[in-house]
This record gives sequence, structure tokens and C-alpha cells, in this order.
Amino acid sequence: MVTGASRGIGAASALRLARDGFDVALTYGSDADAAGTVAEQVREHGVRAHAVRMSATDDDPAAILAGVEDALGPVQAAVLNAGITRDAPAIRAGGDTWREVIDVNLTGTWRVAQAVVRRMRKQRSGSVVVMTSIVGQRGNIGQVNYAASKAGLIGLTRSLAREAAPYGVRVNAVAPGYVATRLTEVLDDALTERLLAATPLGRLGEPEDIAGPVAFLCGEKAAFITGTVVNVDGGLSF
Repeated sequence: MVTGASRGIGAASALRLARDGFDVALTYGSDADAAGTVAEQVREHGVRAHAVRMSATDDDPAAILAGVEDALGPVQAAVLNAGITRDAPAIRAGGDTWREVIDVNLTGTWRVAQAVVRRMRKQRSGSVVVMTSIVGQRGNIGQVNYAASKAGLIGLTRSLAREAAPYGVRVNAVAPGYVATRLTEVLDDALTERLLAATPLGRLGEPEDIAGPVAFLCGEKAAFITGTVVNVDGGLSF
């Protein structure tokens, strides 16, 4: 299962997992058409796809998971990718801006993670991959809310990994650097140039660059990895 899979890193992860032979459940927040397109692309790899709307804050993740399992069987891996930004300087950001980002990115991810791990504990196997960000490690101007939410996800990952490990369930996180998605389209040219200068690989990431490590952590080759945060940032030192 991949949350926030209608575009960007979520869509790329869904397609990579399909390429690796996983049936894929895709959740989306509002763009049903885009999610349907990704589902069709998943099916082109000869596996099954199931797209379902899921609000990070309102829907019952356990009920969504039950529907996913009815459609595709037990969830073996879950990529918790859904998230938003609401950027503003800290001294001008309103309380609603803070709460919305924390509610979706941190609390919403926790709600899904809790429901997923409950099911995986019963089957005594599974992998959870949480999408955090280097912003959660380094901070970023104008993104106090986003940075706090992503830092919280790192703590969530490491703590949940300890609780889930005795049941054969692994929990890891991927921390992307600056990736060419709609969330980075708003960056001005000067900031983009600074980022490129601080990135040894000399480019922004692509969603597919993140999807590879995600798929690795979901698979059997990562069977002895848990509680880890994998930075995928081109060596960024910004």
C-alpha cells in the first residue's frame, strides 16, 4: 500500500513496487483521475491495483485497510508518503497553518502506521516505510511546521521499529532531499541554484530516485534493516 500515490514520489514508488512484483493499493486525497491513471500504469506490469480515497485526518485507516485486504490480500508493505506543505515565516504563520501540516503529515501518518502495524503484528511480518525529509533533520527557512512534522516522523519511525521488531515487522524511513515535484516548483531560481551548488551530484532528485530505496526497504533484501533513516539527497550539504 502506498499513500499519497496519485503523483510524485508516491506514484513513482507504486510503479517501482509493481515492477518488483507487488500488487499495489494506492490511496489519494482528492485527485481520483490521477490515482486512476497510476493504477492503470501499475496494472501494465502484470499485477493488480486498487485505488481508494483516504483522508489523512478524517477517514478510518482500519476500515480502509480492511477494504484493501478484501481486494488484494494482506498488506505486506506500506509506504506512508502522504503529506502537505503550508510554508510561511515562523513569526507570521497562523495556528491553522501549523495544525494543518502537523495533523496531515505527523498525526495522519501515525494513524495509518498504527492500523498497519496492528495487522502486520498478527501476520508476524511486514515492512513499513515512512516518508520523512532532510528538512526534518536540517530545518529550512519558512518551513517550521513542515520541518517539525518530518522530524516527528523520524522519532515515530525509530520508536515504532523497536515496538514492532519482536513481531517480525520492520519500520524504516526515507528522507528525500530536494526532488523535482510540485512541492519544489515554487522554489525561486536563486534558491534552486544554491541547492544545485551544494549538491555534489549537481541536480535535483527525481521521484524515481526515491522510489528505488523505498522498494529496497519494502523487499526481502532489507530483511535485517529496521529503525533506519535513509537519506536520498544527492550528498546535499546545504
